[in-house]
Amino acid sequence: MATSSKEKVIIGRLESISLPDLGIENLTVRVDSGAQTSSLHVDNITLITIHGKPGIQFDIHPEVHNVDKVVRCKAELYDLRKVKSSNGVSEQRYVIETNVKLGGLEWPIQITLTDRSDMTYLMLLGRQAMGKKFLIDPSQVFCGGSAKQI
Repeated sequence: MATSSKEKVIIGRLESISLPDLGIENLTVRVDSGAQTSSLHVDNITLITIHGKPGIQFDIHPEVHNVDKVVRCKAELYDLRKVKSSNGVSEQRYVIETNVKLGGLEWPIQITLTDRSDMTYLMLLGRQAMGKKFLIDPSQVFCGGSAKQI
């Protein structure tokens, strides 16, 4: 294995993240290096205008075991993309760009908004969002960002 002096953060197959721009903390996500873009389960998407730019408003249920809790969010529309889901079906999805916090780091990521109600986790953290910041240890969960020299 090649070595370098870059420090990478070890994350597990499940992690807890925050989306501070959306007012979401401690959201359990499934880390998925097979998914290019991150995706988030939302309801009630409405097109709006934010500061003269296209935007969207949507509901997030941040607690998987408490569907009565709803956080109403809004964000500028970053893109509209055709995405092929894990079941092979393509769909048009709204894309937002927002900050994410994980392992003491905070950086902007793109997230597609979709119906994940039939999935176990409300959000997938895809490889585009992880970039070159992380190493994934699939045997671990909730590492929260232990540093490792590689």
